[in-house]
Amino acid sequence: MQRRTVISAMAALATSPLQAQSPPFPGRMIRIVPFGTAGGPIDTLARAYAEKLQARWGQTVIVEAKPGASGIVATDFVAKSPPDGYTVMFTLPLTHINVPILQKVPYDPVRDFTPLSMTATGGPMLVARADAPFNDVKGFIEFAKTLGRPLNYGTWGNGSTAHLFGELLKRQSGTPLTHVPYKAEAAVHNDLFGATLDFGWANPATARGHVQAGKMKVLAIAGTRRVSIMPQVPTFAEQGQVGFDIDSWIGVYAPARLPADVQATWVTALREITAMPDVSQRLIAFGFEPLGNTPSQFAERFQADTPRIAELIKAAGVTGN
Repeated sequence: MQRRTVISAMAALATSPLQAQSPPFPGRMIRIVPFGTAGGPIDTLARAYAEKLQARWGQTVIVEAKPGASGIVATDFVAKSPPDGYTVMFTLPLTHINVPILQKVPYDPVRDFTPLSMTATGGPMLVARADAPFNDVKGFIEFAKTLGRPLNYGTWGNGSTAHLFGELLKRQSGTPLTHVPYKAEAAVHNDLFGATLDFGWANPATARGHVQAGKMKVLAIAGTRRVSIMPQVPTFAEQGQVGFDIDSWIGVYAPARLPADVQATWVTALREITAMPDVSQRLIAFGFEPLGNTPSQFAERFQADTPRIAELIKAAGVTGN
């Protein structure tokens, strides 16, 4: 009888919630899913964080790109992952604001995610060929009004922030502009330099390289402030243009219902890694300004940006693919 009692007690202990509990986070491999393709800007930046997280936590941290459908594939994967902190996403506003406004997506951008931090902010730049007969937004508008035909401009996709700002520029300036969407930024610039396009948009890091090569000039940057990588470029607001003061950002999300202690562990790590000089310089080199805010600050920015982007989409008459 005593032997059976001991065996029963041992069996009960083996199957108790205490025994079944996982080790404290982080106790195993961590996966970061970046927006875009492997080797792209967000993938590259995610790998910089992965290296620091691996050294900090003593666990393997992998970066696993899941490209496709304007980020929907990657975002849905993270939304449906277990809420244990072992899968997170590095992304842009496109996946959580623009795309869900434009089309039906298999996830809810608020309900299905736990915000961790916006690591950085930035904005696209209005660019033209180096030989263009204008050097700022005012000069561009004056040129466009006298040309006698619509100007063609390229962006990296229908409904992208660059597209929305292009349509805002069209509406506010009263100039005829025609949007030409591409699948990648490099294709925009190839056609710009080939004179197929009259002007276009670029991310700051790309723009700097082309400016240094003598192929491009930058007229303005969208967002709330200048960027360190090209501090000489004024914002649209500084040139008297309103409505362009919406920042792009790199946001880090986990699945919904993430335990508070795991969220806090992630937030602290992201904030401290973002502040590291080598990581900050990497962000700046890609045309972003390091931030590293809190989940509540992230949520506040998201809530403020969403209706403004929705208004831009509606005013531009943009529809989903």
